Amino acid sequence: MGLMALWAWHIGKSPRALLATSWDSDWYSRIAAHGYGRTLHWPDGAVQSDLAFFPLYPGLVRSLTAVLPVTGGTAGLLLSWAAAGAAAWGVYALVERLHDRRLATVVVLLWGLLPHSIVLTMAYTEPLLTAFAAWSLYALVTGRPLWAASLAALAGLTRPNGIAVAAAVCAVSAYRLCTRRREGPVWRLWAAAALAPAGWLGYLLWVGLRTGDPLGGYFAVQSGWTSRFDLGAGSLRVVRSMVTAPAFFGFPMALVITCAGVLLLVLLLLERPALPLVVYTGVLVLITVGGSGFFESKPRFLLPAFPLLIPLALALTRARPRAAITVIAALAAVSFGYGTYLLTLAPLAL
Repeated sequence: MGLMALWAWHIGKSPRALLATSWDSDWYSRIAAHGYGRTLHWPDGAVQSDLAFFPLYPGLVRSLTAVLPVTGGTAGLLLSWAAAGAAAWGVYALVERLHDRRLATVVVLLWGLLPHSIVLTMAYTEPLLTAFAAWSLYALVTGRPLWAASLAALAGLTRPNGIAVAAAVCAVSAYRLCTRRREGPVWRLWAAAALAPAGWLGYLLWVGLRTGDPLGGYFAVQSGWTSRFDLGAGSLRVVRSMVTAPAFFGFPMALVITCAGVLLLVLLLLERPALPLVVYTGVLVLITVGGSGFFESKPRFLLPAFPLLIPLALALTRARPRAAITVIAALAAVSFGYGTYLLTLAPLAL
C-alpha cells in the first residue's frame, strides 16, 4: 500500500480516494448512505443495478458511520483493514491446527503477497468474506458446526461466492451424518446444514421479491452486469479474443493467475486435505472458472481461496532458505508493482 500511495501522489491522485471510492467501493458507499435503488442504463443496453451487491458490508459501513465521526469511505476502509487482520488470524489458526505454525505463517505471508492483494486494503468485501470463511472452516475442523454455520450465513450475506462456505458446512454435516462421525447431538448437524446457506438464499429471495421474480430476480440482475454461470463459455470467448486481437494487460494476467489457481487446486487435492477445505476451495474455483463477465476480476474472486496456497507453502518450507527467500521476494515485487498498476493506471475494474 505504501508503494501505491507514493505513486498515486506522484501522478496527482489521492491514495485515500483510490482505496475508498474506486469501482465497487463507490457502489458500496452509496448503498450504505442511501440504501438500494440505484440503476445505471448504458448505451449498449446494459442495465446495472446495485441489487447485485450483497448487503452485509454496506450495512456494517452504515453502522460505523452512525457511531464514528467518519465518512462512508473511511468507514469502509476501517472495516476492510480490520477484516483483513481477522482473516489473516483465521487463516493462521486454521492452517496451524491442520499442519503446524511454520506452514501457517508461510500461507498467511503468501496470501498477503498475491498479485491482487491490494484489494485487501480497499473498501471491498473480499477481506470480510475471507475472515468469515477462515473462522467458519476453523469451527468445522474443531467440531463446532453451529458456529461454522453462523459464520457461513454471514459469509453468504457478504458476497455471491460466499455460498462456498455454506457448501463446506453442508458437506461436512452430510458426511458426519452418513458416517455417524458425530460430535454432540445429531440435531446440531441438521441445524448447521439449514442455517449455513440462509444468508445467501435469504438475500436472493429478497431481491427476487423486490424485482417481482422470486426465483430468478437476482440472476436477472446479475445478467445485467454480464455476470452469469455458463460453465466457462464466456471466459473461453475472452481467451479467443486475446489470441486474435490486442488485449488489456489485465486480461492475460487474469488468465495466468486463474490457470495457476486451477493447478494449485489439483496440487491441493493431491495433499488429501480436510473435507471442508476441499469443498470450500473447489466451489470457489468452480465459480471463478465457470462464471462469465468481468474476466479481469477473476483473480480477485480467488483471493478468499487461501487453501490453494498450502501446496506452494509446503514447497517453500521444504526448499532451501535462499531459494524460499528468492521466491517470496519475487512475489512481493510482483504484488507491489502490479497492485499499484491496477489501482492507479489500469483502465478496467479490479
